[in-house]
Amino acid sequence: QVQLVESGGGLVQAGDSLRLSCEASGRTFSSYAMGWFRQAPGKEREYVSTINSWGNTYYADSMKGRFTISRDNAKNTVYLQMNSLNPEDTAVYYCAAGRSGSAYSLRAAGSYDYWGQGTQVTVSS
Repeated sequence: QVQLVESGGGLVQAGDSLRLSCEASGRTFSSYAMGWFRQAPGKEREYVSTINSWGNTYYADSMKGRFTISRDNAKNTVYLQMNSLNPEDTAVYYCAAGRSGSAYSLRAAGSYDYWGQGTQVTVSS
């Protein structure tokens, strides 16, 4: 069992940056692939990014060049650095953990077994 707790969300202005964190419980964090998803009001959950157990990463097209995912296995934490935020990035952001594999293959929510409670990111124009 893995428990995930996100933090770092908040209210920012367009063009600002935020770094989200997701701390995991358990001693096997390094073996998991970690993903970030987001869900805006009235919309379906959307894939953001993945980092697998080997440190390989993948991003949704709209996040490439703006978002960076990273992990610190010593701290059981995965990060999402978000730059050049715009109002369309407003959503609840969720981290997830699942069995590792190719980062490209882990874009579906169904690839993940454990989910955090989410952290709200609001970007004002």
